Amino acid sequence: MIIAREALSVDVPAITEIFQACYGGAYSDSRFYDPTALNKMVVSDDTLMMVAEDQDTGKVLGTGSVILEVGAYADLTGEFGRLAVRPEARNRGIGKLLMEERLRRVEGRLQLGIIEGRTAHPYTLKIAEGHQFNPVGFLPLKWQLQSRESIGLLARHFGNALELRKNHPRLVPEVYPLAGLALQHCGVKPDAIVDEESAPYPPGSVYSLQELTTEGYAALLRIERGRVRNREIFGPLRLHYGLFLVQARNSRYLIARENGAIAGAVGFILDPAEKTVRVFELISLHDDVVRFLLAELERLCRQEWQVCYVEIDVSAYSPRMQRTLVEIGFLPAAYVPALVFHEVERLDTIKMVRLLAPLQVETAQLTPRAQRIAETVLRLFQSRSVLPRIAQVAQEMPLFGGLNAEQISRLAGVCAVSTFEPGTTIFREGGVSDRLYVVLEGKADITLASVSGSVGLVTRGECLGEMSLLTAAPHSATATAQTAVETAVLDRQNLAELIRQRPDIGAQIYKNLAMGLGEKLKRAAFSSLRS
Repeated sequence: MIIAREALSVDVPAITEIFQACYGGAYSDSRFYDPTALNKMVVSDDTLMMVAEDQDTGKVLGTGSVILEVGAYADLTGEFGRLAVRPEARNRGIGKLLMEERLRRVEGRLQLGIIEGRTAHPYTLKIAEGHQFNPVGFLPLKWQLQSRESIGLLARHFGNALELRKNHPRLVPEVYPLAGLALQHCGVKPDAIVDEESAPYPPGSVYSLQELTTEGYAALLRIERGRVRNREIFGPLRLHYGLFLVQARNSRYLIARENGAIAGAVGFILDPAEKTVRVFELISLHDDVVRFLLAELERLCRQEWQVCYVEIDVSAYSPRMQRTLVEIGFLPAAYVPALVFHEVERLDTIKMVRLLAPLQVETAQLTPRAQRIAETVLRLFQSRSVLPRIAQVAQEMPLFGGLNAEQISRLAGVCAVSTFEPGTTIFREGGVSDRLYVVLEGKADITLASVSGSVGLVTRGECLGEMSLLTAAPHSATATAQTAVETAVLDRQNLAELIRQRPDIGAQIYKNLAMGLGEKLKRAAFSSLRS
């Protein structure tokens, strides 16, 4: 018989052995390989560590934990994690048992539980969803194990957490699709307001940068205490905890000085082994220091520290900060309803990520709901890579005719990218599709079953599949890559959502599609007459 119980100090060697068996020496939290550090976790009041034990043999077969206070605001938020089962003991219900016991012991102490689950295999995600945790995010390439791995983020609300939630978050358009999906998954009617108007923080002056020292602590604390009501960035620490605690957590602050006086600071945790940075606090005396601090931190991550992944938790009610981060290169990767308890309400939070590693992501092992979240997140990251390409050739693309730079950016932002090798069928005559393809590079042949040979050639800047996108009718022809073809892909659902938000873009797109379709029909008719 297998039972779950709280871990004891005598279980520390067995827990380390389990992590060695599951991850080698590559697990992201080095404390699981350090007997002293692991023992502190076992006996800590802030962590519930569980083990699954075979009562007949006394062998520890699996382990899981809950960090009971992961926020800096007494959020009543716990992180369920570190679930590991010996490879030879899998498929015996141990993961499910550990999850049930953790929930039973802590749900009265929490309003929100979150899980970061590996996406390389389905076990954690399936167990979590089976216990009412809901997919709310996909964090691309966050963990460094044998290689960089992506993480699925899930959330479960307890008690009256959602009743305390602040309504009507204000979101920049890039966040809105992910927020709607996450809210639906958590059983909350989407109530977000799209904010098209909020300007980002200004570039501002050039400040001098330095690390926080004891000398600057008091001055910075005075700034923070005067500006805490409208906090925009959240994290596991705050300066007012005390400089000693901040430093003990391996946290750092970059401070900005103007004419010797402190104007602001950004707090972050740098993990050189993981090549990650987590931003947890931003303190500013003036608005124009905000963008400077964030941009400088991003530059240091990219140029000096060889960081692969940067994460910031941003208030869903601060579109100005959201817009600033998007312009610096951050994109939304998770949306957690009611994550932070602030004053008398629980606030929705957006996890925004700056990815500085090549986007090579596998999603085949995801559950269906997690897959929908991942597709929504990855579409943004993929579109970010294609946006410069689209901007370069926008003037050659009839689809983008009449659109200004801002409108082109919005349209490109809902596009994905697909490539096709020579001879590959892009779509077949009679097939049903809801996608439009804009050719960025290459050539595609258009053929009809009733006509021998090619009846048309689609090249750079032109569209494929617009009739099916517009009418939902089956394709009237077959499109085949004549050369290697790279396309921007726009599907009906994303186009409809964009047009709902921005009818000005929709009117021009439909005009351009109609004109482009007319030109292709003329060419096809002329080709038929010649043949």
